[in-house]
Amino acid sequence: MGLFSFIKNAGAKIFGIGTTDAEDTAKATVEELILEKAAAEKLKKIIVDLKLQAENLNIFIDDDIAVVTGLAYDQATKEKIILVVGNSEGIALVDDRMEVVYKKPEAQFHTVINGDTLGKIAKEFYGDAMKYPVIFEANKPMLTDPDKIYPGQLLRIPILN
Repeated sequence: MGLFSFIKNAGAKIFGIGTTDAEDTAKATVEELILEKAAAEKLKKIIVDLKLQAENLNIFIDDDIAVVTGLAYDQATKEKIILVVGNSEGIALVDDRMEVVYKKPEAQFHTVINGDTLGKIAKEFYGDAMKYPVIFEANKPMLTDPDKIYPGQLLRIPILN
């Protein structure tokens, strides 16, 4: 459990919430609340469509913060759910309150910077650039191509067995 920080304006577009500086200081309108609820439902559907197993999954969005609760099948599933939510445009912080059925060692996380490749990241974490498929597999289905990562994206770096 914990807080995970993301880049608010990077990632998949899940909802039409965008505020101006003037709106940031105003109270949330009914329309914004409806959009946040719709975005949370869309994220839950994406998670189900990705076949990430979680019971009683709930996502609550308030402005740019998402609170995620529920029971994930395992640690990897929990981490992937956090990444699906956090790597969505408009989300800056994920408050992870999920529990795990089958606990394994936690993975590390890496925020992609300009010039990063999965091979470069694998070299940094594992000492071997050719282990990039491990990182790619750990981030499926959010990643569909090992050559398509972007700055600001948060990746899961699993512990090698």
